[in-house]
Amino acid sequence: MGDEAELHGLALSLFPGSGIILPPLLMSQRVQRVSELVKRELSAVLERHYRMTDAILTVHDVVATPDLKQCFAYVGVIGMGRDPETLIEKLNKERGFIQKEVHKRVVMKHSPQIFFRLDQSVERGVRILNAIDNLPPPADPLPEGESDPKLEKDGLYR
Repeated sequence: MGDEAELHGLALSLFPGSGIILPPLLMSQRVQRVSELVKRELSAVLERHYRMTDAILTVHDVVATPDLKQCFAYVGVIGMGRDPETLIEKLNKERGFIQKEVHKRVVMKHSPQIFFRLDQSVERGVRILNAIDNLPPPADPLPEGESDPKLEKDGLYR
């Protein structure tokens, strides 16, 4: 899943399990509109029916397959009172009720089946920012015309 999220974060759409990678420009406007509409309505359904005291669910993205038969919802969990994987399993188990609620508001001839995936990009970003903040300050530059003897000894500097 790590590679999926990284590719997904680089503005590429990845359909898990299918091996299909498409840049957003190659996705049809209809697929993009359906993805955005399902994302908006799914967020409303989760907010209304799945409030938790120790965690907040956020829908980061929804990616529909080109045939519009499936949607992959990338959900983030903020606050760690529970294991995020168990929350995603719970959402996938209750997918029928969630889909019914979403499809009441998104009327299509064939509504896509929704699959939930854990998106840890926010947590990963926070860890990276913390690591950057904890880096030591850069070394003072050498006066002009001087070179670092360590680099000369190793043959890395000419």
